[in-house]
Amino acid sequence: MADLRQQFQLHGQQHQQPQRRTKQVVKAATAVTAGGSLLVLSALTLAGTVIVLTLATPPLVLCSPVLVPAAITICLILTGFVASGGFGVAAVTVFSWMYRYLTGKHPPGADQLDQARRKLASTARDMKDRAEQFGQQHITGSQQSS
Repeated sequence: MADLRQQFQLHGQQHQQPQRRTKQVVKAATAVTAGGSLLVLSALTLAGTVIVLTLATPPLVLCSPVLVPAAITICLILTGFVASGGFGVAAVTVFSWMYRYLTGKHPPGADQLDQARRKLASTARDMKDRAEQFGQQHITGSQQSS
C-alpha cells in the first residue's frame, strides 16, 4: 500500500513539472512583451523627437527671431528626452517587477494578478462547460427531430 502511494506521489510530481514550466514560459513571454513594448515606445519617442527637431528647426530659424525658435527647440528637446527617459524607466521597472514575480519574490500586486488569472481561468472553464452543454442539447435535439 505504501509503495502504491509513493508511485502516485511520484506520478503527481512528474505531472506538475511540465505545468510549472508552462506557467514560467508564459510569464516570461508576458514580461518580454510588456518590457519590449515599452522599450520600443521609448525608442520611437526618441526617434520622433529627433525627426521633429530636424524638420522644425530650419523653418523656425528662417521665419522667426532667434530667441523664439531657440526656446521652442529647447522645449521640444527637453520634452522628447523626458518622455523617452520616462518610457525607458517604465520598461526597466516592468522588467524588474516581472523578474521578481517569476523568481517567486512576491512583488506588490502579485496577489491581484494571481486573482485575476484565477478568475479568468474560472470564467473560461464555465464558458467551455456551457458550450459543451449547448452542443449536447443541440445534438440530442436534432436527433429527436429526425
